[in-house]
Amino acid sequence: MIMEVENVKIDFLGHSGILVSNGKRIAIDPYNISESVPKADVVLITHSHYDHCSIKDIEKIIAPEAIIVCTADCQSKIMKLEGVHIQVMEVGDELEIGNLKIETIAAYNKHKEFHPKNEGWVGYIIKMKEVIIYHAGDTDFIPEMQKLSGYGKHGNKFVSLLPVSGKYVMNPDEASKAASLISPDLAIPIHYGAGVAGTLEDAEKFVELCKEMNLKAEILEKI
Repeated sequence: MIMEVENVKIDFLGHSGILVSNGKRIAIDPYNISESVPKADVVLITHSHYDHCSIKDIEKIIAPEAIIVCTADCQSKIMKLEGVHIQVMEVGDELEIGNLKIETIAAYNKHKEFHPKNEGWVGYIIKMKEVIIYHAGDTDFIPEMQKLSGYGKHGNKFVSLLPVSGKYVMNPDEASKAASLISPDLAIPIHYGAGVAGTLEDAEKFVELCKEMNLKAEILEKI
């Protein structure tokens, strides 16, 4: 399934990988991607774990002179790539690239040790003219999500990409509660199906729970 929201195309690259196309192409956390995936002008990396900051996959997807936005712990890995521009961001930072506005929000585990809050890892909020996309990164259902609850109420479309695999991140029940708080126009499950954690069944359960709460949710097929 190809998702298009207000002329913004959203493709699933597998696991937590997403490709957003709206004039520019923005890739987020590409991992185990196809050789035929279109090249991205901007790549956003949420944190340094191998299934999110994969140099071989970043190399596959970057266009010449691409901008790579990442957390500080990714920088030394990404510097091995030639011909890219690196922008390091911390929680709460903002960046403008052309007509894109990119903001970071915290992503962490509350009671698990896989993603400590003090690492400063992030989710991304991508603001375009008529669409706002939130990629949560690897996270639990955290208090910082409260600030997103009004994003879909100002005439724009708000899309949330939420991890659902459990173990390292939210499980389907927790992710559906996050979706209920955030109240997006569309919720899309991520972080499953790549052999790291999570299955298609987790994504299906998330969608089912969202629909029980009258939230629109869809599973995207990997391109």
